[in-house]
Formats: sequence, structure tokens, C-alpha cells
Amino acid sequence: MDSKSYNEKRNFDKTDEPKGDKKTSSGDQPIFVIQKHDASQLHYDFRIEIDGTLKSWSVPKGPSTDPSEKQMAIPTGDHPIDYADFEGVIPEDEYGGGTVMIWDKGKFENTKKDDEGNPVDLKTSFENGTIEIDLKGEKLKGGYALVEMDSGKMEGNWLLIKMDDEEADARRNPTNTEQKSVETGRTLNEIEKEESD
Repeated sequence: MDSKSYNEKRNFDKTDEPKGDKKTSSGDQPIFVIQKHDASQLHYDFRIEIDGTLKSWSVPKGPSTDPSEKQMAIPTGDHPIDYADFEGVIPEDEYGGGTVMIWDKGKFENTKKDDEGNPVDLKTSFENGTIEIDLKGEKLKGGYALVEMDSGKMEGNWLLIKMDDEEADARRNPTNTEQKSVETGRTLNEIEKEESD
């Protein structure tokens, strides 16, 4: 992880965000976390563990369970593994100021294969701009793909796409209907109120 740029953007005397000096791996199976982040604009931070860090994307509309919806995913800086446990309020004058909720988290499995059917490791998938994973979260389950756009106005951004599997559900709208933290059961407003008191 490029902890230097992460640390340079934060004043740890003001923010309770982790410094990222504790964990370099989550264990035998990689983790993911989706943090609902009420900053200057409400969005969802989609983070997956790759090579000792949380690779991160900002998803303005949040993840979908409908395979026909391709959600914009804007790459953001790497975050430390410890960040998966962060829920609270980042002071307004700090980078990313606003309330952060652990909207979903869990383990995931890398399912990307090459043309011969051999597994492709996550770091290579990321570098090649096509990631395929199977989420084992509390709210989200099943296959998701992250695909980097390499041309046009979207170049450099990614798309987050639900794969068409048994967990796909076009009628379900989890970002609208599931508003509480999987960690503490709190809403964004409750987190803001309790952490500010």
C-alpha cells in the first residue's frame, strides 16, 4: 500500500481513521467492505483486499443487485486493511470529511480465469483492468465484476456490474431499503449524532 499518500492526506490528531500500521493481511481469505460515506456528496466506497491493501472505488449510486445496471466506480487511493473496521465521523475540515457507515462487509473469492480456464491472481486482474469476484457479505452476495474503461469520456474510471447468477435480483434495491450498518445497526444520522456528542 502507498501509505505515504494516505497518511499525508490525514491529520490523525483530528480524525479517528486508522493509521494503517496494524494489519497487512486479513488472513486466509481476502475481505471486502462497502462504506456508505456522507461527504460533500453521498456515495459508497467499495473496497477489496488486494496484495495487503484495500483497493478502493467511489460508487456514487452504490452497488446494485441488477445485472443490467452498470454502476460508475471511480478509483480512489489505497486504504489500509484496518480501514474495513472504521465507522464514525471524519471532521469536516479533514480529507473526506463526513459520516462513514460500514454498510456491508465480508470475505470474497477471486473467480477470474484466463482463456485457458486457469485462475488469474487479483493483483494481475487489477493491473489488467478486469476483476471478477464472488462476494460473501451480509447484504451483497454472489458475483460482481469491476471493469476499467479504456476509452472515451469514462477512460480511467471503472464499472461495477452484478453478474447474472442466483443472487441477482432486478427488483431488489438494497441501497434504498437497507439503511443500517452491518456492524452496529445504526443509520448514518445515528452515527453522526452519537459520534458528535
